[in-house]
Amino acid sequence: MITFRDLFANREYRALYLSLVTNWVGDYLARAAITVLVYEQSKSVLLSAAAFAVTFLPWVIGGTVLSALVERYSYRKVLIAADLYRMVLIALLLIPHMPIPVMLLVVFLASLGTPPTQAARSALQPLVVGREMLPIAVATNATSVQAAQVFGYLAGAALATAINPQVALVIDVVTFAVSAALITFFVRPRPPAHNRAQRRHLLRESAEGYRLVFGSTTLRSIALMVFVLTMFAIVPEGLAAAWAAESTSDPAARGLNQGLIMAAGPIGFVVGGLLINRLAGPALRDRLVRPLAVLTALVLVPALAAPPPPIVAIMVALSGIAQGGVVPTLNGKFVLILPHGYRARAYGVMQTGLQFSQFGAVMVTGLLADHFWLPMVVGLWSLGGAVALGLLAYRWPSAATFAAATDAAAESQPAPAAPASPPAPRPTVTTTSVTPERP
Repeated sequence: MITFRDLFANREYRALYLSLVTNWVGDYLARAAITVLVYEQSKSVLLSAAAFAVTFLPWVIGGTVLSALVERYSYRKVLIAADLYRMVLIALLLIPHMPIPVMLLVVFLASLGTPPTQAARSALQPLVVGREMLPIAVATNATSVQAAQVFGYLAGAALATAINPQVALVIDVVTFAVSAALITFFVRPRPPAHNRAQRRHLLRESAEGYRLVFGSTTLRSIALMVFVLTMFAIVPEGLAAAWAAESTSDPAARGLNQGLIMAAGPIGFVVGGLLINRLAGPALRDRLVRPLAVLTALVLVPALAAPPPPIVAIMVALSGIAQGGVVPTLNGKFVLILPHGYRARAYGVMQTGLQFSQFGAVMVTGLLADHFWLPMVVGLWSLGGAVALGLLAYRWPSAATFAAATDAAAESQPAPAAPASPPAPRPTVTTTSVTPERP
């Protein structure tokens, strides 16, 4: 069995991993701080939700095109350029007394660097670690991203309410610089996935990603399940600032409540991922996909009773546990089914749908919460989610269908490049254990 020690013996993976963690810590710090800043200035649930949701917008507008563009260039160069681009724009948010519309515009422009970063990292990772280590690599990423999200949300909300939102933004700027340095010095250059002779019109290449994902029964089923699941699970995070503000007028308590609600989902995700993926074998994990998917929305329905913020956090954590049990399995299946040369584009399609569903969910519920009772909005929204996920679970493909698709994709996988200093030979076996980065 491949171990974490084997994985972290790979110097390039260590650099990718540290880059990933620093990026996410800074992003979540900034996201929590910006939602507080906007709500304090506007006292509007909708504008606070918009500050949270605007980071999803670049994927909605041009995520697939930006992801297809990534395959024309070295993944390493894309990662470095995107980090430096976002570092400069986030630094602009440190300008005092920036109007809310300008602030949202800057956040949107900075977020344009996210699609190429995530697509390049997703496509580069199999080349760095190889197919055998890929499941444990994405498992490590998944747990670490959720831990970074917990820390970022708690620290960001606390800094924004107790000290100053700009402190969180400064930390975000520094994380981009650190990430760019890690990639520059520790990840070696590789040629683009597509050379000039293979290039076609960018929109045509982007469309091929959609045809791949939605033309395959297995990939389409995974995509729809992930889109719908996250559409209903994201709402407590997006409305956390307003939810916490309605529960108390004390700034310290408000910051704590917001941080608890925003961090509860990631905490649950980590717990669920560790429990399910450590204690359950591949066959059992596959059987748990359908009930856990429905549970992610169902446990949020009691919001109708308007429980206090600590109880809300427990509900969100339970939803996160269910997500941690199902999302890594879905993402792992998706990665193993993808043929080589399409990873960045398929990742772009997934992220575009994912971000669009989250953006739409946060904006719609934020608009409704501006006119109706917030707990009622969340409870009824979650009830609709449980019904939708139940219908998708009913039409879920068989295990044999997924196995055939995985075998077909394995034939297109090239051998990984030899490392600069090969490790000592060791016996390995192929594993089907999958726990990838959160989508």
